[in-house]
Amino acid sequence: MLKNVKRSIVLIFSISLTLLALTACGQSSTGSDSSKNTEKDQGIVITDTAGQKVKIPSKIDRIADSWPAHNEMVTMLGAGNKIVASISTPQTVPWLFKVNPHMSKTATAFTNTTVNTEMLLKTKPDIIFMPTDPKMKAKLKEVEIPAVQLNYKDFDSMKKVVILTGKVLGGDSIKKAETYNSYLDKKLKMVTDVTSKMNESEKPKVLHIISFSPLTVDGRNTIIDSWIKAAGGVNVAHSDINGNMKSASMEQVLKWNPDVIIVGSNTTDDKKSGISEINRLTSDPAWSQINAVKNKKVYINPTGAFLWDRYGAEEALQIQWAAKTLHPDKFQNIDIKQETKNFYKTFFNYNLTDDEVNKILNGKSPNYKD
Repeated sequence: MLKNVKRSIVLIFSISLTLLALTACGQSSTGSDSSKNTEKDQGIVITDTAGQKVKIPSKIDRIADSWPAHNEMVTMLGAGNKIVASISTPQTVPWLFKVNPHMSKTATAFTNTTVNTEMLLKTKPDIIFMPTDPKMKAKLKEVEIPAVQLNYKDFDSMKKVVILTGKVLGGDSIKKAETYNSYLDKKLKMVTDVTSKMNESEKPKVLHIISFSPLTVDGRNTIIDSWIKAAGGVNVAHSDINGNMKSASMEQVLKWNPDVIIVGSNTTDDKKSGISEINRLTSDPAWSQINAVKNKKVYINPTGAFLWDRYGAEEALQIQWAAKTLHPDKFQNIDIKQETKNFYKTFFNYNLTDDEVNKILNGKSPNYKD
C-alpha cells in the first residue's frame, strides 16, 4: 500500500514537471512569435509632400517608383539596386540604365496615367514612390502598399524631397541626401552670388521649350522657372504661363521674342515636328524673326541619368550649365565637363569617359553615333 502511494506521488510529481516544462515552452514560443509580430509591425510614420501621413516599414528592401525623375534620386541615394518596379525604360532614360544596370531587371508596372496592379504585386515592393496624383493614389489603394507622394517646384522644396527620400530609405541614404543638398547649396550660392548682383538689363529673356508640335513651354511655379532665375535669366513665359509643359501659340512666342531658347533634348526626336534639327529654325519664316534664332542662341539642354532641366538630381549641374550658357564671361571658372565627371563619380559611383561626357552635354544617348 505504501509503495503504491509513493508511486502515485512520484507519478504526479513527474506529470507536474512535464506540464510546467510544456507551459514554459509554450510561453517561450508565444513570446517569440509575439516578438516577431511586433518586429514585423514596427515602422515609422512620415508625412509626404501631399500632407498625408504614411506608415512605412522600418527597413526598405524592395521599391516601386512611378516618378521618372525620382528613379534617378533613389539611385543617387544608394538604393538603385532595390528598385523592382518602375515607369522608366532604356528608351526613355538610357543613361540611368547605364549608370544603374540593375534597372534592366525592373518591371515596367507604371505609365504616366495608370498602373498594372497585377505586375506591381508580383514584384512585392515594400513601398511605392509616386508624384502627387490623387487618381493614381486612389488606384494604388487596391494594392495596400504604403505609397509616398512627392512633389517640388523650387530648390527649397526639392531639398526637402531629397531629405524625405533619404529618411524613408534609411541607413546610408540619409547621409547621402545631406551630402547632395550640401553640394546643391554650394553650387546655388556660387551662381547666385553673381547673378543676384546683375541689373535686369543684363539678364537675357529665356524661353524653355519641351515640344514643337504642339508648341509646349514651361512657365512659373516650376523648377524650370527656378533655374532660369538662378542662372541669371528671365523666363519670358513666367507672366503668361502657369505650370509645366503648357501649350503656347506662335503669336505668344513672337510677342515674347526671347533672347535665348533652351530646348529639351527629346524635342528634336518628335516625329510630328518638322523641326528635327535646331538649325532648321533659321529657315522657318516665323522662328527666323526671333532674336534667339537670329543671333544663334538656341541650345539643346544636356541629358543624363535624367533630363537635367526637369526635376532630377542633375538640377545641381543644370544651374551651372545654364549660368555659363547665359553668361559665359561671368562664369569662366565653371568647367562643366569636369564638374559632370565629378558629379557622376560622387553621386552615381560611375566614371564617365570624355566621349560619354560630350554625349550627355549634347543631349545624346549612350549609344548615339555620328
